[in-house]
Amino acid sequence: MSYVVASALKELLKKHGMMTAGDFPEAASAYLEEAVKMAAKRAKDNGRVTVRGYDL
Repeated sequence: MSYVVASALKELLKKHGMMTAGDFPEAASAYLEEAVKMAAKRAKDNGRVTVRGYDL
């Protein structure tokens, strides 16, 4: 399952003068998934059910 919009990633990278490889959106999605899992664990470990920005 993809959690990122490939066209938005391409646009952002283009603004920075970069090109996007075909595997980048999938890799970014996997990276995001792991970050969210870690943030959820941190919130849960702190007795919260709400994940906040600082959990990242």
